[in-house]
Amino acid sequence: MPILTPGRRWQPSYYPFRRDKLGNRILNSLEMLYKGPLWGCRQCGNCLLQETAFICPMECPKGLRNGPCGGSTPEHCYVDETRPCIWYKIHERAFKMGREEHLLEVFPPLDWEKVGSEQLGGLLKQVRINGVKNVISGLLSFKEDQRKKTWDGIFRPIRQPAWWGGDAEYHAPKYDEPVSELEKRLKSGEFVVTAEIQPPLTASTNKLKQNIELLKPFVTAVNFTDSASATPRMSSWACSAIAVQMGAEPVLQIAARDITRNSLQAEALGSAALGVKNILCLTGDSNRLSPKPRGRMDILDLDSIQMLWILRQMRDEGKYLDERNIKFPPKYFLGAAASPFASEVKFQAIREHKKVNAGAQFFQTNLIFNLDRFEEWLNALAARNILNKVYILAGVSPLRSFKIANYMNNEIPGVQIPVEIMKRMEAAEALGNAAEEGIQISLEMIEKIRTMQEVNGVHLTTVGWEEVVPRIITEAGLIKSIPEIS
Repeated sequence: MPILTPGRRWQPSYYPFRRDKLGNRILNSLEMLYKGPLWGCRQCGNCLLQETAFICPMECPKGLRNGPCGGSTPEHCYVDETRPCIWYKIHERAFKMGREEHLLEVFPPLDWEKVGSEQLGGLLKQVRINGVKNVISGLLSFKEDQRKKTWDGIFRPIRQPAWWGGDAEYHAPKYDEPVSELEKRLKSGEFVVTAEIQPPLTASTNKLKQNIELLKPFVTAVNFTDSASATPRMSSWACSAIAVQMGAEPVLQIAARDITRNSLQAEALGSAALGVKNILCLTGDSNRLSPKPRGRMDILDLDSIQMLWILRQMRDEGKYLDERNIKFPPKYFLGAAASPFASEVKFQAIREHKKVNAGAQFFQTNLIFNLDRFEEWLNALAARNILNKVYILAGVSPLRSFKIANYMNNEIPGVQIPVEIMKRMEAAEALGNAAEEGIQISLEMIEKIRTMQEVNGVHLTTVGWEEVVPRIITEAGLIKSIPEIS
């Protein structure tokens, strides 16, 4: 077990994809002599220890390099319950050290050509570039700013390669007119409603098209999940294309779990060409939740923040990740998931802040049942001055039965259902009207959410119960604020 990184090593060190020179192999061995026992180093080729409170983020089973997933808890990692959530520990230590703002920097994905290799050589090269005398005098300076500048001059070029150039700043969209109906209505100040349609388990599109026709008059946009719970269904991309053909506005969901940096950029171009104007970037449920035999449960190629950064640069800078120019850049409205009930509120606020800086323009939150905690989360975002930079769509889901409520509360990462709601559902189940009680609870939630000035709309998730959406929207009085899509 590493001395300075909590938990145990998830996997052995990476093996390089090429044969290094003898000098590099010697440096690699020297580096592992101290980084292995201290931090459980895997030789990822892009060390972030200084920015992550000296806890190696590669201990995260998902390999997330920019913060926790929506299932983060103080108790354990939901992918491997024998270990702590490494990002919870990183945030905990960062706050104790007063280094939490370091976590806002958007870190790059791994350069797999460098994976398995040392970094000592790179550091020595940066020292030579900056000048040995300048580095020594800078590090020994009595001025803190000078010491920090010198230190950053050595480590930043390695941590932030030219092809990435990540930072901790907010990047406003570089366009003025809304690119989608969803963005247009949010900008106009409407209380917007979006809803989720579950993609079919077969190649038949009959039920899918019925649900699109059913919801189209009532919502601004429809979401299509991307193999939620790591269970294969018709792709979000295909469902979104069908929705465009039917005159409905889709929100394309892309889960990092099943995508690479190449396929992300290709999918963004293809979806824009087909008229898909809203993209929601998700890390995605771990394959731990999938049916057996399970796919890889270790390192993802990208996380949701890296996806946002890449897509924002494609749109606003007209650049591929490899720095090639895009002659006709795609246009889209970028969104991300937000998890008010994962981890601690102050930890999640940094995670959400980072997503906004990376490019998120709207949030669709995890399911909201505890409004007091939801308000705490909103206040934490307000304290970070980001509520004026992102639109919030609060997640609401009608509970169909006590069994479903119990499953959500105990098994779905980032979902918390208060005891009083669980008791209401249990009592209603005994009387045979649990579904009706679930609808009433949703209506109560929406009524209270509408009074929150920081919230710009609701996102209805019905888990295959799409036929209840028109009733909820109508009885909640939301249909008056939603004109027909032009």
